[in-house]
Formats: sequence, structure tokens, C-alpha cells
Amino acid sequence: MERLMVALAALLLTLSASGDLVSPYGSLWPLPHSLAISPEVYRLNRVTFQIVHSPESTASVGCSILDNAFRRYFYYIFGDAAGLGQTLDGTGSPDELGQLQVLLTASDPECTQHPRLTSSETYEITVSQPTATLKSENVWGALRGLETFSQLVYEDEYMTHLINKTEITDAPRFSHRGVLLDTSRHYLPVKVILETLDAMSFNKFNVFHWHIVDDPSFPYQSITFPELSAQGAYHPVTHIYTLKDVQAVIEYARERGIRVIPEFDTPGHTQSWKGQKNLLTPCYNGEKPSGTFGPINPALNTTYVFMKQLFKEISKVFPDAYIHLGGDEVNFECWKSNPTITEFMQNQGFGSDYRKLESFYVQSVLDIVTANLKGYMVWQEVFDNGVKIKPDTVVEVWMARNMKAELSKVTLAGFTTILAAPWYLDYISYGRDWQKYYQVEPLHFNGTIAQKKLVIGGEACLWGEYIDATNLASRLWPRASAVSERLWSREETNDLNDAYSRLTKHRCRMIRRGIPAEPLFVGYCDYEYQGCKEFN
Repeated sequence: MERLMVALAALLLTLSASGDLVSPYGSLWPLPHSLAISPEVYRLNRVTFQIVHSPESTASVGCSILDNAFRRYFYYIFGDAAGLGQTLDGTGSPDELGQLQVLLTASDPECTQHPRLTSSETYEITVSQPTATLKSENVWGALRGLETFSQLVYEDEYMTHLINKTEITDAPRFSHRGVLLDTSRHYLPVKVILETLDAMSFNKFNVFHWHIVDDPSFPYQSITFPELSAQGAYHPVTHIYTLKDVQAVIEYARERGIRVIPEFDTPGHTQSWKGQKNLLTPCYNGEKPSGTFGPINPALNTTYVFMKQLFKEISKVFPDAYIHLGGDEVNFECWKSNPTITEFMQNQGFGSDYRKLESFYVQSVLDIVTANLKGYMVWQEVFDNGVKIKPDTVVEVWMARNMKAELSKVTLAGFTTILAAPWYLDYISYGRDWQKYYQVEPLHFNGTIAQKKLVIGGEACLWGEYIDATNLASRLWPRASAVSERLWSREETNDLNDAYSRLTKHRCRMIRRGIPAEPLFVGYCDYEYQGCKEFN
């Protein structure tokens, strides 16, 4: 069916005023599920064109998310163009498109809410003179539709803004489409995070996985435990995220239909948590302390008192229904050297199996998070090590080796799954490495239909050892865009030549919108990168 749709669309190639062929897909990214573009073309006049609420919409007034989005997308469509509105050939004018009317149909269009895992992002677009319509149940689908509409608009050689008669019905293939940023190994200024959220919205990502703390630094400024950032951040004033900063990121993301899921990884990856006394395990050299510290100490009651208070705060600050609890790469050597840990394990009947000790700790933290009415995500080691996790746990598969076997095991056990293994974008290789990300099919593993329904999406992960504000955008885009189409579009949308053509244009669109995305190959953009543009 997909191939037939592509073939039919290819018949609709139209001539622009200059005589150049215009692709029926334009530069749409990610490609919609159902698309029909006609040769009939309309002009958009910057002076008269409007994006407005439909009179029939359930959110015709007082929906600030849409009101703000209308302003943004008007700017994205017209930019700094003078709005000359010339005719196609200097002698005549095509019919003019006067409005895009946005119609929300749900009784609760969710204008004041945060997006959720179950939020609908389905939308329909009809472009026909004199008024185009964008129909969606709620604001989240409307935001995705506004992005698609803006991508349908193109310019001729006279800088006239044009759009073809179009019918689109669209919805994401996967409900979780995430980008992970690591703000511990290098601190990322809030401005850079906000820029990334903009770029995510251009690519229809809907989850910002904020790996906010790790071994190198603890930039999250806790209200309850301010010493964590005071002693654990690179700088206690300039390299922290205050409550105001975090709230600004969450709201900015909400305005773009993006969830913010924080990750506080324990018991490993916690060397920067030194601001809390007696939290980390003292390592021993023989019978004496070595002066170094290992993972969080699971043998002390004070550890769990601390965790209860910290996750109570985190649950209030971050509104999403999920918290990522990490649980990966726990080094047992320090635990093995500590006599207090050894005694605790004997008392608990764990013997010398340190996976049982890890399981004891993780299970306690899971119970704490559950008590705060939050769901949780974990890295795959928590499942692999036999921790008794609740049925609604989301397991993130990140190890590239035996990835398909891991997906089979996790889903066979009945757990919701997210795939990250093939999309670690911090690994750089010369050439067109976006292609290997694009060619991944998340559901190509041995499993039943029921198992494959448990795979709810994936994440493009950008770990921060060699990435800071100077190179984040160029490392992330448009390589992450390959992941976005794989998670949004049909499985059959996999032609590399077509993808290259559309992605090249999409990269130029991101350049025009102020995102310094790296080139895919030789060539140029009509609007070369001139530095970030502020849009308020």
C-alpha cells in the first residue's frame, strides 16, 4: 500500500513558476502516514494570511499553547520575508489561501495539561482554497499538524509563498519518541536545552529524557538537599539548574508537546552525590578505608530516609507520570571491600551474590517512587539482574549486543519496552552515519504480536563526554532526525534515496530556523546558518 501511495504521488509532480520540478513530498519530515498532494497551488500572503481557531473548536478561546504556537508557526512560515506577494509569473496570480483554521474536537482539548504517554497526536490537514483546516482531538495533535503545515509551504524564485492542495491524515507509529541529553558530563546552559526542545518539535519528538546528574557533576539544585549541588556541581552558582530553570524547561517543553522525564541514576553513577554525608559506600584496602567511595550504600537506614525525601521533591518538581531511575553499570568491587556491606549481606541471607544486594536497594527505591504515585523507567540491567519490578515498569534496552534477544526477553516477561541501543549518537563515524540509524526497525525481533505491542518507542541518546554547548546541535541534528522518522512514519517508509532528498531539505529548514545542524553531504542551503535567532 505504501509503495502504491508513493507511485501515485510521483504522478503529481507539478511545475513551479520557474519550470523546476517540485517533489510531491516537498521536504516533509517525518513523512506522514497518508498523503495526497494535488497540482493545484495557492499563494500565501504574509499581510493577509492567518492561523486561527476554528469557530467550531472546543478551544476557540483561552488556549495559550495554541495561541503561542500560532505566532511561532507564522514566523517559521514567513520568517523575515518582506511579504511582497508577487505573482507566479508576473502576469497572473493563483488562488490565495486566506486562513488555516485549527479545529479541536475533544471536550477537553488538554490546553492546561501536560502531555502524557497516552496523549493522542493524531491530526488531519486539508488544504483547499480559500481556507485550510487542521483537525485534531487535542492540542498535541494540533502542534504536530502545525509543524507539517509549515513544511508544506515553499517559495518560488520571486519569494512568493506557495502551498499545494493537500490531504493528510497522520499519527505517530510509536507513542514514545525521545531524545536523551546528558547534563552532568558537561553542563548545558538552559538556552541550549530550549533550543534543543525547539529542534525536537521540528522533528516531532515528544520526550526529553533529562539525564540530569551522574558521576562527574550534580547540577540539579535540590530544595531539600542544597549541599548536593553545592558540593557536587562543577560550580555551585554558574553550573546548576535552579527550580526556576527546571520549571522553565518543563513549561517550554509543554508548549511544544514534549514530556520531560528526569533521570536520577542510582546506586551507581553517583560519585557527585558527595554532598550528602554517609550516602556513598567507603571503599576499603584490606582492613582500612582507601579514601575512595563507591556506589550508594544500601546497608544504612539513613540511605532510604534520604531517598524518600529526595524523590518526594523530584515527584513534585517534575509533573510527568514517570521518573527514570537508571540502575545500570553498578560496580560491585567497592561493596565487596566494605566490611559493613559484607555483614549486612550475611544478615539478609544474600551470601556473596551482590546482584541480590543491588536488587534489595533498587526494589526499595521503586517502592519509594511508587509511594509518590509515579511510574518508573529503568535501564535493562535492572531486569537482567532479576530485580522484582512491577508489571508497569518501563525497561529501556541500551546494550547493542544481543539487542534483539533482549527485546524478546523483556517483552516475553510482559514489560513495556523502549529501544535505545542502536541510537547512541555520541558515537561518531565519518560519512553518512544517519543511514544506519534510519535503517533500524524496532520490531524486527522474535516475538508475538502481543510482545511487539509492548515496544512503545525509542530514544536517540547523546551522552556528554565529548559534547557541550559548542557542538551539541551539530552532533544531534540531523542525525536524530533519522530516528524521528523511524519512530513516527510507517515501517514501509524506508527508501534511503527519498529520505536523503527530504532530509537534506529538512536540514536546511532547521538551519533557517536557527538550528546549526550539520550537513549530510556536499551542497548548500539557500539560507546558510547565520547564528541562533531569538523568538519570543
